[in-house]
Amino acid sequence: MRNKILVLSLFLISFSAISYAQKFQFGIKGGVDMHKIDGRSFNEQFAYGYQAGVFVAIPLSERFGIQPEVIFSQVNIDTANDLSSPYDFNNLDKVKLKYIKIPLLLNYNANKFVTLQAGPQFGILMDDNSTLLENGKSAFKKGDFSMVAGLQLNISSIKIYGRYGIGLNNINDIDNKEKWKNQNIQLGIGFKF
Repeated sequence: MRNKILVLSLFLISFSAISYAQKFQFGIKGGVDMHKIDGRSFNEQFAYGYQAGVFVAIPLSERFGIQPEVIFSQVNIDTANDLSSPYDFNNLDKVKLKYIKIPLLLNYNANKFVTLQAGPQFGILMDDNSTLLENGKSAFKKGDFSMVAGLQLNISSIKIYGRYGIGLNNINDIDNKEKWKNQNIQLGIGFKF
């Protein structure tokens, strides 16, 4: 756990130092995280959770910039009621997943109010509890790599955003019988300082 906190701290410090010499925006954000795992063991619908974090927007030119973020996300995923499921979740209805997500977004400012965003996102499964009931850590890989794309509306100091993310790697850490991949939709609001 200490290593994870150290890595996140170094990430924020390095981007803050780079941004200090340039015109940058620093802020906080939060909102809804709708999450789904593709796989027979899970329901084929999105489950709701929340997300909160920080961002730094660094302009590279008038139109382009980068936006690294650190976001905490928690979602309860519904397991399938299908008896032929290859995994025995002991009749669990929900699996709680807590991630630290680190997106590195390329921003394209279409105009003063609209920013298009796309880029990679790395998710780190958090929580030191080891039971599936508490957080799914015994069934899920600790890392998730995905691509995200979305739109951000800029109204003065307020940023309203919506993004879609699709997982690129299998997060099943039990076996290779079934591939599990994350999908998520993030909707939220941010405030720049």
